[in-house]
Amino acid sequence: MAAPPRLWRHGFRAMASAHEIVLASDSETHARSVAEAAIAEVARIEAKYSRFRDSSLVSAINRAAGGAPIRIDAETAALLDYADACHRESRGRFDITSGVLRRAWDFRREPPRVASQREIDALLPLVGWNGVERDAHAIRLPRAGMEIDLGGIGKEYAADRAAALAIDGGIAQGLVNLAGDVRVWGGLPDGRPWRVGIRHPRTEGATIAGIELADGAVATSGDYERCIVVDGRRYCHVLDATTGWPVDGWQSMSVVAPLCVVAGSGATVGMLLGEEAPRWLASEGFRWLGVDVQGVVRET
Repeated sequence: MAAPPRLWRHGFRAMASAHEIVLASDSETHARSVAEAAIAEVARIEAKYSRFRDSSLVSAINRAAGGAPIRIDAETAALLDYADACHRESRGRFDITSGVLRRAWDFRREPPRVASQREIDALLPLVGWNGVERDAHAIRLPRAGMEIDLGGIGKEYAADRAAALAIDGGIAQGLVNLAGDVRVWGGLPDGRPWRVGIRHPRTEGATIAGIELADGAVATSGDYERCIVVDGRRYCHVLDATTGWPVDGWQSMSVVAPLCVVAGSGATVGMLLGEEAPRWLASEGFRWLGVDVQGVVRET
C-alpha cells in the first residue's frame, strides 16, 4: 500500500495578518506551485477590495461618494449581493456602509476612549445600505462621505477562493487558514477529519473547544481581538449599524458552514443578533458554538 501524501505547510502574510496554507501532496514542488497560486489569489483580492489601498476598487467607489456611479464586474456584483443578503438577515445590523463609524470608534487609541453619542449621531446619516444605488454593472453611494467596507466578508471570500484554486490545481486534501477563518477539504491524508481549534475569548493562547471537519469552513467572530476596556467595560469592534454601538451579547461566536464566507458572515450576524442568535442560527441550519457574556459555552 502506498504511503499517504505528505502535508506541506506554507505561511505568508496578507491583509495585515499571518496566514497558513496546508496542502497534501506527494510532491513538494507541486505543493509549492499550488500554494503560490493560492497566495497570489489572496493578494489579488486584497488589492482589489481593501479600503487601505488607494488603488483598490473599494477606494474608488468611496472617493466617488455623492458623485457618479462606478463600474463593477460580476465578481464584485456577487459580493455586493451577498452583503445585501447579510443586511436583510441581520435586519440592518450588518451593513457594509457602517465602516464610517470607525471615525468615532478608534480601537487602537491610547488611552482608550468611548465614543460619544454626539459623535455617533453625526455619522449615522452616512450609514445606510438601503440607500445605495446599484445594479449588476455599477454602484453609487448617494451621499458624500459614505463608504463601503468589505472587511466583513472579504477575507473569508479570499479563503474560499484560495481553496478553490488549490482544488483545481489537483490538491485533494488541504486547509486554508486566514487569521482564524478556516476552509478545509478532503480530510487528513490518514483518513481523519481536520480538527480546528476555537480560541478561548478570555485566555490568550488557549482554546475553548475543537471542531472536527472533513469538508467545509469554520469562522469565529469575537470581542477580544479589537476592543477597548474603559471603566471595567469591554467595547468590541463589532458595531451594530442601526445604533452605532458595539455589541455586547457574546464573547465569541463560531459557525460551521460549507463556505468560509458563509461561516464568517454567520458568526458576525450571530454576534449582532445577541440573544436572538441561537434561534436564527438554528433556522439557517448552522452548526455553531458561542461563548456568552458569562463565559458559558453554548452550542448545537
